[in-house]
Amino acid sequence: MLLTSYGFLGFLAVLIPVSYLVPKRCQRPLLLAASLFFYFLAGPAGLLYILTPTATTFYAARRMGENLERQSAYLRAHRAELDKEAKRTYKDGQKRVRLRWFVGCLLLNLGILAVVKYANFIIGNINGVLSATGGTGRLSFITLALPLGISFYTFQAVGYLIDVYRGTVPAEKRFFRFALFITFFPQLIQGPISRYGDLAETLCEPCDFNARQVASGLQRILWGYFKKLVIADRILAGVSTVTGDVGAYQGAYVFAGMLLYTLELYADFTGGIDITIGIAETMGISVRENFLRPYFSKSLKEYWRRWHISMCSWFRDYLFYPVSVSRPMQRFTRFSRQRWGNAVGKRLPVYLSMLVVWFATGVWHGANWNFIVWGLCNWLVLSVSEELEPLYARFHSRFAVAEHFWYRLFQVGRTFLLVCCLNLFDCYPSLSHTFGALASLFTAGNWRVLWDGSLLNIGLTPLDYGIVAVGTAALLLVSLSQRSGSVRAKIAQKPYAVRFAVWYGLFLAVLLLGAYGVGYDASQFIYNQF
Repeated sequence: MLLTSYGFLGFLAVLIPVSYLVPKRCQRPLLLAASLFFYFLAGPAGLLYILTPTATTFYAARRMGENLERQSAYLRAHRAELDKEAKRTYKDGQKRVRLRWFVGCLLLNLGILAVVKYANFIIGNINGVLSATGGTGRLSFITLALPLGISFYTFQAVGYLIDVYRGTVPAEKRFFRFALFITFFPQLIQGPISRYGDLAETLCEPCDFNARQVASGLQRILWGYFKKLVIADRILAGVSTVTGDVGAYQGAYVFAGMLLYTLELYADFTGGIDITIGIAETMGISVRENFLRPYFSKSLKEYWRRWHISMCSWFRDYLFYPVSVSRPMQRFTRFSRQRWGNAVGKRLPVYLSMLVVWFATGVWHGANWNFIVWGLCNWLVLSVSEELEPLYARFHSRFAVAEHFWYRLFQVGRTFLLVCCLNLFDCYPSLSHTFGALASLFTAGNWRVLWDGSLLNIGLTPLDYGIVAVGTAALLLVSLSQRSGSVRAKIAQKPYAVRFAVWYGLFLAVLLLGAYGVGYDASQFIYNQF
């Protein structure tokens, strides 16, 4: 059941009012039942996939939590008779017990993700190596359906498991509360990847009906549908045409396609997050923002602080920091400093940790070499930029341009074009196609197609371009206005006639300008595949 389908709208139309009509003690059990029903509709077998990490993570975390409680009780009871060495020995023994639960549960959940999502990719590469080396044997591919949102709920469960192991959050003792955290249906499609400490407080507690809050949530949902249906799905036809035939569409077509795709990706992904946050808000649940005007970034580093914030913070907190302070990395740091000096030895371990993170980020996005190379390209650009920081500092100390509007605009435009180029790895089916498209930007020499009407032959009409242009202007206007506070809050302060005109006008835009067409079937959100 897609978030843009009529069935889903009917599902929401029933769930939201009913959640306030039932007794307050039944609100969250109803939401859990609705979430499981939503997942059941995506495929009954998928329930087994999502309930397995839910049950195993809950049980393992519970055992780790009980171990910590027993440890604390024991140390309090024997405080007088235990010296420092005895306490350390006891704590180390208990930590090993927790570590066994932690590693076992981690391997199980990540193992399920690896088998379901990456087994055929690994098998395909093994077969490729066997073929290249003259081997005759071939491994058979396995047939497994990719469960809805498996990367998102697996990372959410793993993040909770790590937090409990570290002692940063207490282990949840009520299974149904934890099950709701993992299965909460709006975030199963494309996130965000929530933290238990952030979400549980409002997710697991009932709330009173608040008309203003419900209205605000519905407005956020409507804005999400505008982005998805009016902008993203309308652009889809043009992007599919350009990327579907690399031989016919090169050079300027690739340039136009990557601009269109970058806009489509933003409208699609942020539109889905708007719908998720809006649904949660209608039921009194606070979900953290996942974007902060990323296309206003002046560097790639800043872009990744603003784009898909929950994913980036997950990799930072649960992968980059543990890798960078691990014993092997500490040994490598000492070796690097002894071999190449402090200046180089201090930076190399950081870049190596970043390499691990960006490789994992690429793999997380998909079982495809395109995504892996995409991650490595991000790592390369970020590492080179870090090395060039002293040169940037010298340039800015000599030329006072940093505060000039036109220079900041240049930085934003430069970063945007870099992101567009990196997004090509997401557009094309293979590395050869991607690099061929990139090369054609410099070799095709057909830039006249940008103004001679040729772009009307890629599946988009003048009306489509006009609607996309107006929609993009609306996105830009809202983004600029958000810098000084919530746009919805500002609109709420206007007279009733203005508020009605804005929201009813947006509703009509979605209804009349959405890319439906004959035999329309709501296209999936791009991040469904992840």
